[in-house]
Amino acid sequence: MNKKTLLELLRQGRYVSGAELGQRLGVTRAAVSKAIAGLRREGYVIDSVPNRGHLLRVEPELLDRDAICSALADHPWTPLLQVLPSVDSTNTRLKALAAAGAPHGTVLAADEQTGGRGRLGRTFDSPPGSGIYLSVLLRPLCRPETLLNLTAQAAVATRQAIRAVCGVDAGIKWVNDLVLGGKKICGILTELSLEAESGLVSYVVVGVGVNCSRPAEQFPPALRQTAGSIWSQTGLRVNRNELTAAMIRALSALPALDWQTEYRAACVNLGQEVQILAPGQPPRQGQALDVDADAALLVQTEAGIERIQSGEVSVRGLYGYVPDSHG
Repeated sequence: MNKKTLLELLRQGRYVSGAELGQRLGVTRAAVSKAIAGLRREGYVIDSVPNRGHLLRVEPELLDRDAICSALADHPWTPLLQVLPSVDSTNTRLKALAAAGAPHGTVLAADEQTGGRGRLGRTFDSPPGSGIYLSVLLRPLCRPETLLNLTAQAAVATRQAIRAVCGVDAGIKWVNDLVLGGKKICGILTELSLEAESGLVSYVVVGVGVNCSRPAEQFPPALRQTAGSIWSQTGLRVNRNELTAAMIRALSALPALDWQTEYRAACVNLGQEVQILAPGQPPRQGQALDVDADAALLVQTEAGIERIQSGEVSVRGLYGYVPDSHG
């Protein structure tokens, strides 16, 4: 099927029936449905209504290196930016570049990830045309314990970039999710490598994935309760190139970014009933009180104030989770 012709037919600003599309293209309605499903996977937003047909609402904006560099202007990281149409994982690819000697400030962005990863081994769904999948390389020359708050800093930096470009304030779910309207719109994964001889950090890769323009109905069924995009939650169309440039600028301030005040103000966990899920331990409940200088979550439990640095923390009611009274 001719993709260009199909798009021309869908750009008429009206619903076009499957029968009409099939007739104009010389294919069956089943072939039309298959082609439209393929366009959706590429980031096109298409309404399909029984007895009316199909309507093209949004076309994906290309992630373009020249446009991003233009927005970055004379930023020192501009020459180090790479933009790929598809990659297994920006973090995985950038770690390989780091091991080969890539310099501080190298940035890798992709329109699509085929093997996007999040914390705790989770996958990060990364379809083309609708998100920003970005990793930056840092070489801070420090001991690893000084970077305990780096993921929290990255959350604040990304939040600032989204606010600057889109004018919306995302919440932060400890430790690394950005949320709008109770839905996760962004995940962050920080990975580092140590020098064996000195014990100092050789490099850090900070990966950020932002859902920009994906409609709610195009998330996989397993994610629809928890995941959203800037567009699905606010109705705002996002210029991905401008937001990518803003993210690079904000992330270039790491790890010196003054983050604590903004993080605490935006953290949706604080003051809420939470459930602590740690490997090999029964779930515990308490109230989230604060985030300390190392980005650990302080939780008041029956045993006292616990300092949570790893594992998972669920907020009552957020992402559809509501714990029972017995934890």
